Amino acid sequence: MTDWGWLQELIAAYQGLRDQWGLAVDIFCVVFATGLLDLITRGLLAWLGRRVRKSQNIWDDALYYSVNGPLQGVIWVVGLSVAIRLARPDEGLEWLSYLPKVRGVILVALFTWFLFRLIRSAGANMLARAAGRDNAIDPTTADAIGKLLRISALITAGLMIMQVFGVSLSALVAFSGVGGIALGFAAKDVLANIFGGLTIYLNRPFSVGDWIRSPDREIEGVVEAIGWRATTVRRFDMRPLYVPNAVFSNVSLENPSRMTHRRIMETVALRYDDAAAIPDIVDEVRRMLDADEAIDSDQVILTYLDSLGESAINLLVYCYTHTTDWAEYLAVKQSVLQRVQDVVRDHGAAIAFPTRTMHVPDDLVVAQARRGGDDEQEEIDTEKVQSERNKAMARERTRAQSTRGPDSPTEEGEA
Repeated sequence: MTDWGWLQELIAAYQGLRDQWGLAVDIFCVVFATGLLDLITRGLLAWLGRRVRKSQNIWDDALYYSVNGPLQGVIWVVGLSVAIRLARPDEGLEWLSYLPKVRGVILVALFTWFLFRLIRSAGANMLARAAGRDNAIDPTTADAIGKLLRISALITAGLMIMQVFGVSLSALVAFSGVGGIALGFAAKDVLANIFGGLTIYLNRPFSVGDWIRSPDREIEGVVEAIGWRATTVRRFDMRPLYVPNAVFSNVSLENPSRMTHRRIMETVALRYDDAAAIPDIVDEVRRMLDADEAIDSDQVILTYLDSLGESAINLLVYCYTHTTDWAEYLAVKQSVLQRVQDVVRDHGAAIAFPTRTMHVPDDLVVAQARRGGDDEQEEIDTEKVQSERNKAMARERTRAQSTRGPDSPTEEGEA
């Protein structure tokens, strides 16, 4: 009995304080116990946090970061509701009858908050752990699953709140059948975009980070985000383009990000004077492409005389690169074209440029030459006449000046 003497003394002191202060002591004890439980919970969570950071399990990390916050809220809601009930007078006020409903709504909100944090933390941890692995989780799929889980949590929270307020779920289901039809007609465009987004999530024609383009519409760029209503595409001029999800159900779409190779298809024009060297050039270019490690020899490699153009003989160079990176592809293509020019040059040939040869009859050439000679003789005679005329005018001015003398007025002065 001596071991529990301190407890009996504590109870006696509590009874004395309660007889003196009444319900205030009970309320203080409840609030104090609530705060003490909150401190103990925080300390326990801090200790668990140090152990959680050392583990490799993603779920204990997500659970720890999600429960820290909502749990303290639950503790204080329960403690304060008990304190309010203890402080309630004998003749209760009307607002006190709503206390259980308010407490139920707050608890549902805290539970929904916990679920949202758990979903977000688990998704972020899964993507972080899977980064760099071969079986990495698709960010688009993870985002779609997270959105579906959050919508499910919101719907569940809404139904729980309705039950708190005494709403019959069977009546709600009956009303939703009629209201859903009216809502469907009123928001058909919104629903079309939502179902379009769901189709993108299920079929996955593209993912976040993919380069997409549509031949039917002016849609081309990198996918930044896939929402329930619209998909954000960053164009190559860095402007964002918001495309409604319903559009992707009605247009053709290309996803160049999922290509396995990049194609080189170029036409090399040679002169007609080099026609004899074309077979050797074609064979040399083919051997060069087969030996190139940047060119996939398992794919189609074509080097043939393709066509006889107006001013050149066209050779086709057709192959595929291993890389799909745009900058690396351009470097490989540049190397291929430069070596093709070297092969052409080594065989004594040259790259052709657009030319045109005009054949003129001999009679027309002779007549043109004679006409040109007559025109040249006429120009020479005209120049001689003009020169003699200028000399005569100069002699006349000299003679007139000598006749007047130095003091004679000029014609301009007389005028």
